[in-house]
Amino acid sequence: MTTTLRELSLTVQDPPPPKRRRTSGKKSYWGTYLFLTVMAVVWLVPLGWSLFTALRPFADTNKYGYFSLGGHFNFDNFVTAFIQGGDLTYLWNSVLITVPTVILTLFLASMMAFAVSRFTWKFNVTLLIMFTAGNLLPPQVLAAPLFEMFKNFTLPYSISDSGSLLNTYTAVIIVDTAFQIGFCTFVLSNYMKALPHDLTEAAFVDGAGVWRQYISIILPLTRPALAALGTLEVIWIYNDFFWPLLFIQSGDRLPITTAIKNLQGQFLTDYNLIAAGAVITVIPTLVIYLVLQRQFVAGLTLGASKG
Repeated sequence: MTTTLRELSLTVQDPPPPKRRRTSGKKSYWGTYLFLTVMAVVWLVPLGWSLFTALRPFADTNKYGYFSLGGHFNFDNFVTAFIQGGDLTYLWNSVLITVPTVILTLFLASMMAFAVSRFTWKFNVTLLIMFTAGNLLPPQVLAAPLFEMFKNFTLPYSISDSGSLLNTYTAVIIVDTAFQIGFCTFVLSNYMKALPHDLTEAAFVDGAGVWRQYISIILPLTRPALAALGTLEVIWIYNDFFWPLLFIQSGDRLPITTAIKNLQGQFLTDYNLIAAGAVITVIPTLVIYLVLQRQFVAGLTLGASKG
C-alpha cells in the first residue's frame, strides 16, 4: 500500500516552536531611570538648598541653624538683594558682554568650521587641532599674561577711561570669544562634514563663490547646530565669574554674576542674602533655556539616527 505525498503531509507534524522566555521591557530600563533620577537629584540639591536658604531670614538661621525648619519663610531677602545689589544695572552689563561675545563666537567659529570641513587643503586638520587644543588650557594659567598685555595696550582716554583695555567690556569679550571659539569650531565642523558635498559643488557650477556658498547654503543648513551652541554659549558666558572679576575694576560695570560679591558685608556675611542674589541670577538663564529648549534639543539630536 503506497502512501501519497498528501497523506504524509497530513501525518507528519512540524515540531512545536521553542518557548520564548518572557522578558519585561521595563526591567531593562530600571538602571537607566535610577541613574537619571540620582543625577537629577544631585544637580537639583544645590539649587533647592539655595532657594531654601534664601527664603529664611538671617536671624532665624542664626537661631535655629542652617539644617533646621524652624522660623518662618518670606521673600525679604530677594527684595533686599534686588534693591541693594542693583540687579537691573548689572543685568544690563551682562547683556553688553554676553550678546556680542555669542555673536562673534558663532560667526568666527562657523567660518573656521566651513574652511576646515568643506575644503581640502594642507593645514585644515592641523588648524582644527590647534583650535580644539586651546580649550585644554586652564584660564588661570593665562590670567597674568593677559592682564599685563591688556594693561600695556594703550587706548585714547576718550575710548577707555583707564587708557588701556583694562576696565572695559572689550577685554572680557575678547577673552571669552577666544576661549569659546575652539569648542564651537569643533562642533560645527563635525556638523558641516555630514552635509552633502553635492550642494556646494552644484552651487559652484552655477557660479556661486565661497562667500555665497557659506552664506546662502551652509549657514541655513547649520541653523539647528547654531541654535544649540548659542543656547550653551549664552549660559556659559553669562555665568562667567573669573574674567570680569580680573579685567573690570569699576563695581558699576561688573556683570550680575560677578556683582554678587557686592552683597558680602565687610565684617559679617549674610549668606541668606547672597543665596537670594544667586537665585535671582539664575532666572535669566532659565528663561533663555525654556525659550530655546526646542531648538536646543533639535540641534543635539539632529543626525543621531544616521548610519
